[in-house]
Amino acid sequence: MAASIETRLTLCIGLVFISGFSSVSALIEGLYCGTQSCYDVLGVSRDASKAEIGRAYRQLARRYHPDRYQPGESHDTRETAQQKFLLVATAYETLKDEELRKDYDYMLDHPEKYYSHYYTYYRRRLAPKVDVRIVILVTICAVSLFQYYSWWSSYTEAINYLMTVPKYRIQATELAKQQGLLNKTKEKGKNRRSKEEIREEEEQIIRDIIKNKIDIKGGYQKPNVSDILLCKIILFPYHLCTYVAWNCSWFYRFTIRREEYGDEERLYIIRRYMKMSQAQFDSLDSSLIETFLKQQLWIKENYEAYREEQEEEMKMKMATDPRWKRYRRWMKSEGPGRITFADD
Repeated sequence: MAASIETRLTLCIGLVFISGFSSVSALIEGLYCGTQSCYDVLGVSRDASKAEIGRAYRQLARRYHPDRYQPGESHDTRETAQQKFLLVATAYETLKDEELRKDYDYMLDHPEKYYSHYYTYYRRRLAPKVDVRIVILVTICAVSLFQYYSWWSSYTEAINYLMTVPKYRIQATELAKQQGLLNKTKEKGKNRRSKEEIREEEEQIIRDIIKNKIDIKGGYQKPNVSDILLCKIILFPYHLCTYVAWNCSWFYRFTIRREEYGDEERLYIIRRYMKMSQAQFDSLDSSLIETFLKQQLWIKENYEAYREEQEEEMKMKMATDPRWKRYRRWMKSEGPGRITFADD
């Protein structure tokens, strides 16, 4: 009977010792409150509610806050009070958050999972405070706004340039006169405007006609909302399905069924051979595009012959150009590959 009692006492003492050792070893330097328990720092139990934790924090914060420190009121120096305040703030930040408190309690209950606690702590600590999806969305919107503003600036610059070109200005003026926009009777009396106001109105009329009648292609064309980055991303699934369907249709029509190319398909093949974008190809003169179709450049052999012919014409033009002649003479006599020495 005595032996049984001694055995039970030994087991109880061992459990107390092990539990005490585990609780101490669970506190890791550098994690949460370090080697001190966050509950002990705030003076609350592990079953304390959120309100009790907040009340304990406010009491300690008023006591150790650097701005409220008064020399002589306590035995702590200003540096010690500041360190305690930081420790109290860390304990409160740890225990006020439900998820963080669960991680901390799990560390206290499972001290043997040493590396897992490090991973959990730094994963939460280094996690971004703002949702990454929001950051990406804001970035895309900012880039899209910049794109749209930049395109409008380029388009406005092109219109301002065309306003100074006599050819387009005269045509716009004639159209305005035909539409009766510039053939207004002279104003008299109080409604009479100054010459500057009349000139500004005429300039605006000519500007509007140029905007409506001239089709600008390439990098200075009128901006379209569907071309900005945000719309392209939203419409990407639609464009992807359209692209796949178009390629399948092309393969079925011209590879399997051996149909003849139409003008649209021929121009597409020519543009691919020339390695030009759709905007670049659209900016070409209609007469030049008609020439491409007459020469049947969608046929590979015809295009290769056309390209060699263009290269020969360019060489002949460069050979007869006086500027290129001067450049070749300079390269031959005084070019970068020639070394000369100054006379003593």
